[in-house]
Amino acid sequence: MSDLKFNSLINLKLTQESGQTSQPPWRYDLKENIESFEDMIFLKVPSIIDGLDIKDVNLNRLPVLLKLSQDNSNLNEFSYMYQFPEKVNKMEFSMENLSSSENKTVEKEIEKEISRIYDLDFDLEKFYDFLLDDDKLAPSVEFCNGLRLFIAKDPFECIISSICSANNSIARWTKSVDKIKSNWGNSFEFSDGRFYDFPRPHQFLDFYETPIEEADADGHSYAIDCYTHNLKSCGVGYRAPYMKKASKILIEDIDIEDIFSMDYDEAFELVLSLPGVGPKVADCILLYGFGFQEAFPSDVWIKRIVSHLYFDGEDISADKTREFGIEHFGDYAGYAQLYLFHYARKSGLMDKIKK
Repeated sequence: MSDLKFNSLINLKLTQESGQTSQPPWRYDLKENIESFEDMIFLKVPSIIDGLDIKDVNLNRLPVLLKLSQDNSNLNEFSYMYQFPEKVNKMEFSMENLSSSENKTVEKEIEKEISRIYDLDFDLEKFYDFLLDDDKLAPSVEFCNGLRLFIAKDPFECIISSICSANNSIARWTKSVDKIKSNWGNSFEFSDGRFYDFPRPHQFLDFYETPIEEADADGHSYAIDCYTHNLKSCGVGYRAPYMKKASKILIEDIDIEDIFSMDYDEAFELVLSLPGVGPKVADCILLYGFGFQEAFPSDVWIKRIVSHLYFDGEDISADKTREFGIEHFGDYAGYAQLYLFHYARKSGLMDKIKK
């Protein structure tokens, strides 16, 4: 395990727990005033495969456990450590298998992935200048200092998580996603514990939707409440068939990687065509899964916040809210939505709007 450092303005805890994400928060720990966050990522490092005689280790999807640590009194830096699992595909694997140059390649890829997930290349200070020029948004700078977009580790997980989040509480959908991973994801043992990856699209096609469907396949060998290896038992409710249908489309008709190279309008219409995806969920997928910062996810609360701040409380539609956000905030639309939501929750504005 190595110990490295980033010098960037970010509040890691706030970024992960803002409620505006497409993935569950990372495993959290607090010791004294040092907060740490752990989760597994997969690296693409095919450039080092020639130096290894390990055919069973897929270096296009190499599991790595990241541990990020931040002194909560200093938001201008954080450190990180990483480790490999004890085994990959039942084979021993460690940094000792790699040369020093290959180690540097791995560390470079890790640094790139951390920067991508936490959007560290985004200029927060420039964004704050933009916020301070708007009297309605200026107070959000203090409440949201260091808040960044929390980009999904895995675009497919983002799509399924976002479908799961529709008309759902943060606590419920994050619990559902964790249950899906523990039910069907591959397990990896690290010195810091066990972690699961997110199932692949083809796996979803074989998942039972309900306990009854699972029991029927098993011949009802047990009482119905014993059957928990199905999507409904993960708490996804009516969204189960949407998840399976979306997975099928993503296998047969849509290459997820193509979305990254599309313009926003094209990507929005494509994602909107997926089962269980409405305009708000589509924008969440594009913003938190693919980094389209011109997206402006608009739910009932964003609609009320925008109405209160910019339309004198007028009852406006979600579509009008989205159009306003995209036009008024431009390239900062996604970040403006993120800051508006958190500011309204923490400043008391949301309670005022409720009344």
